[in-house]
Amino acid sequence: MTQTIFDSGKESLARLLDEAEEGKLQLPDFQRGWVWDDYGIRALLASISQAFPVGAIMTLRTGGEVRFQPRAIEGVTLGYPDRQPERLLLDGQQRITSLYQATRLNRAIDTQNAQKRAIKRWYYIDMEKALDPMTDREDAIVGLPEDKTIRTNFGREVVLDLSTREQEYRERMFPVNRLFDDNDWELGFEDFWHAELKHDPESARRERLFYRRFQDEIITVFRAYYVPVITLERETTKEAVCLVFEKVNTGGKKLDAFELLTAIYAADNFQLRRDWLGDDKTGEVGRAARLGRHEVLSQLQSTDFLQAISLLHTLEVREAAAAAGKEGKDLPQVSCTRQAILNLPLTAYQKWADAVENSFLQAAKFLQLQRIYWRKDVPYLTQLVALAAIITRLGKRWEEDGARRKIARWYWCGVFGELYGSTIESRLAKDVQDVPIWIDDDSKRPSTFQDANFAQERLYTLRSRLAAAYKGLHALLMRTGCEDFRSGQPYELTSFWEERVDIHHIFPRAWCKKQRIERGRYDCVVNKTPISARANRIIGGAAPSEYLHKLEKNAKIDPERMSAILASHLVDVDTLRNDNFESFFAQREEALMKLIEQATGKPVARTTTLDEPTGDVNVEEEELDADDDELVREVDIS
Repeated sequence: MTQTIFDSGKESLARLLDEAEEGKLQLPDFQRGWVWDDYGIRALLASISQAFPVGAIMTLRTGGEVRFQPRAIEGVTLGYPDRQPERLLLDGQQRITSLYQATRLNRAIDTQNAQKRAIKRWYYIDMEKALDPMTDREDAIVGLPEDKTIRTNFGREVVLDLSTREQEYRERMFPVNRLFDDNDWELGFEDFWHAELKHDPESARRERLFYRRFQDEIITVFRAYYVPVITLERETTKEAVCLVFEKVNTGGKKLDAFELLTAIYAADNFQLRRDWLGDDKTGEVGRAARLGRHEVLSQLQSTDFLQAISLLHTLEVREAAAAAGKEGKDLPQVSCTRQAILNLPLTAYQKWADAVENSFLQAAKFLQLQRIYWRKDVPYLTQLVALAAIITRLGKRWEEDGARRKIARWYWCGVFGELYGSTIESRLAKDVQDVPIWIDDDSKRPSTFQDANFAQERLYTLRSRLAAAYKGLHALLMRTGCEDFRSGQPYELTSFWEERVDIHHIFPRAWCKKQRIERGRYDCVVNKTPISARANRIIGGAAPSEYLHKLEKNAKIDPERMSAILASHLVDVDTLRNDNFESFFAQREEALMKLIEQATGKPVARTTTLDEPTGDVNVEEEELDADDDELVREVDIS
């Protein structure tokens, strides 16, 4: 029988706010800050004043398996800072925080206006409008600035001044922060009108009756308001808590495993966020900044880092189980799924974090050896997770030439097999087990090597740098030593940045259009190569025979040397000098396929009857392509 993990019912709003103030109801640390704007707060107050439903909240009883670091609801000052809550608020933070601050704090609360600018507001109920059935209740909820004065005409004209209690009485504006404790305000209201109308007892009596009616129709509604509450029992598992939270938190950004693990580790006094991001106050540099100094790792995410650690931890657990005699289905799985990360013990993170950080740095070095220097040229960031875990497993053996060569073949199989685009967790788990074994035993090839296939037709559809294989060909050309059309220097790290190298057309797009060449042919990767910004400006839209002459003249390159430069790009010089696009295309297509075969160690599937590349081009990809224009980058490579 499935055990029920929750209870549901209704609880008094007043009691919920009391529990928040007492610290019995707190937030888990992964909850984001309070963000509701002025309009949202006023609309919430208006709904409750009419006894309208404002949605259920969800809480979790503490004391079970799930140990999140708690924090007080924003605005609450706990008498005992280390007060442990009885429940954590999983869903309803914005509503409960808004209501607590508006109804319990004796200060203007921080919020935002419609333009998302920070403002401070006191909230009032216009008593007359609230009791008028013909008035929209939201119009009766008023927000005033910190000085409790509304002005117009650039501040010169006062429209409403509630800066004193007497002004509140006179304008019949009831302060929302007295809704749950109005005794002194009620006495002050009656005393004020008794003094104001001492010569008119009947009018004074009407004011008292007016207040009684306001109490009955408005204040009592707030005090009698009940909120539907779903309470998860303390037996609820960590995975269930996180899943339930995300299902109900549809209005916000999905929490990632890093944020949830941060709250879990905080319960053991470990600051995961500070470890990753550093601390501006102390000047502590986090792992993210240290890794981000390498351009190719600048988009690495915290979850990528956690995935690598999870692979190593779960593999270690599996190997320990195997050593203990377990087999087959009894062996724990190697995993880096979200659930596996959430189950990552703090001790495992602390054990592997430094080694994984160093391995990602080694992965950056590997990419540079493959002539991948720019983050946008990294085919798959996800593949670096497996690479870092593999490097960690190999240790110093990673530095051996034989190991690096096999890893390079595995890497390019992943790129040209396009195997890391989606549902990659299972492949990562296989790679971290298979690749180190393959390095020792050539007969045990990893599944990534076995699964990788590249077909000739794929060259025709590679038109945008969004594709992993497109980026891969760019890197392979630079790895083979292709030289700049103008300077003649190979694209090493320094020259790559100094020359602002990117992928451009060999037969210029403008010229191809004039020759009525199919767009699918001239825009595919066969007609593209790494070219510096300066060289590309000289090329422009001219015919190859024309721009080659300009390059030779301007850069003082003799024809023989230009032939060698073009050969380094796997381009036959005669096809360019004769402006022969078709011969060029056939020759370079074959050369690129051989380049892929050399990198992967696997044959490219060639077609016996070649299908012509189509002329259709995805517009979105076309706009993102480098095209013939100079690409300007602002990158810190220090």
